[in-house]
Amino acid sequence: MEPAAGKQRQPLYGRLGAGLITGAADDDPSGIATYSQVGAAYRFATLWTVVVALPLMIGIQMICARIGRVTGKGLGANIRSQYSFGLAIAFVFLLLVANVINLSADISAMGAALKLLIGGPAFAYAVAFATLSTVLQVFIPFDRYSPLLKLLTLSLFAYVATILIIPVPWAEVARAAFVPTLTADPKYAVAVVAVFGTTISPYLFFWQASQEANEVRTTPGRKALKHASQQAAGELKRIRIDTIVGMVFSELVAFFIILTAAVVLHAHGIRDIQTSADAAAALRPVAGPFATWLFAAGIVGTGLLALPVLAGSAAYALGETFRWKTGLEAKPHKAKLFYGSIALATAIAVGLSLTPIDPIKMLFWSAVINGVVSVPLMVVIMLIASRRSVMGKFRLPPLLRLLGWAGTAVMTIAAVVMLATWST
Repeated sequence: MEPAAGKQRQPLYGRLGAGLITGAADDDPSGIATYSQVGAAYRFATLWTVVVALPLMIGIQMICARIGRVTGKGLGANIRSQYSFGLAIAFVFLLLVANVINLSADISAMGAALKLLIGGPAFAYAVAFATLSTVLQVFIPFDRYSPLLKLLTLSLFAYVATILIIPVPWAEVARAAFVPTLTADPKYAVAVVAVFGTTISPYLFFWQASQEANEVRTTPGRKALKHASQQAAGELKRIRIDTIVGMVFSELVAFFIILTAAVVLHAHGIRDIQTSADAAAALRPVAGPFATWLFAAGIVGTGLLALPVLAGSAAYALGETFRWKTGLEAKPHKAKLFYGSIALATAIAVGLSLTPIDPIKMLFWSAVINGVVSVPLMVVIMLIASRRSVMGKFRLPPLLRLLGWAGTAVMTIAAVVMLATWST
């Protein structure tokens, strides 16, 4: 029996994997902080960005997953094989910088959130979370703890539950969501780019492509689709369902985080949020302790989900570019450099959290860097996915080609507008 056929008869939850985890990891503590900041600062004015980003996010993530499944290689390996080694290194370096900053912010936010819930030393909790995540990635095969990651996606419903206990002017929200707010304010332009950069982010591209490629290497009977077209129908359907569910889930949660900050924080004069834990604490006097508890618990849950995605995507990008053995199912002694890069990135992130550098500024500018770096990376991804020499007969269909290039155009416009308004 073909593996794909078996997949098709699985219940929906069984068919969800890389796409669901990727989408949920997008709402990491760093993303929560960014969404909380823009909601507190601009109320409903940035809700439209979530609506615009959703189809674009679905498109580019589906394209990345398709590249991994069709070629049996991740983005790093495909970029190196099709372009110069120097270009691959440039992308990997920028990814590493952004990912380490995000890891640092996420680890710190998780420690602060747990302190908010139970008291105690935030830094000790942060170190414990970082250690736990690293140990799981290095010593436990991914297929054994990935079901736990899928379960942790449920923690994101905390943000939906939070908004359900708060009065919301839904008519005004609907108008803001579908009628973009445009202004010449440079700070608003940066905020828009930060939202897009948090939502459509390079580490998500690398992670989902690498996960699909890793499945080809580790699942018996599964082959790269360009060499096993008989598996294509079931596998491409699985990727489509997995990605759509994951990205809709991701953007629904992002929408509710912005909405919570707008309705609760902005409305009560709280406009300057420093971290996601600050957002949770600020809810207490105006929305009650239950809302604070839900928000803080969501930070811990999604943080545990996001840490392996951030560290793992960087390790996959490095390993594929330098042709190391990669894969979270590999034995530690057979993939020392791969696992070493995970441990090192996490350790640097913990160390960074001890520096006097303002964490919210690092976080916000990390999102902006992601938004700008995404543009050339998305161009390269689109070119790779359109090449017959790479994809065989599985080059992009018209709808995915449209969504991919539209996403690239939107990210380009956002970056240009930000730079133009910034210089005035």
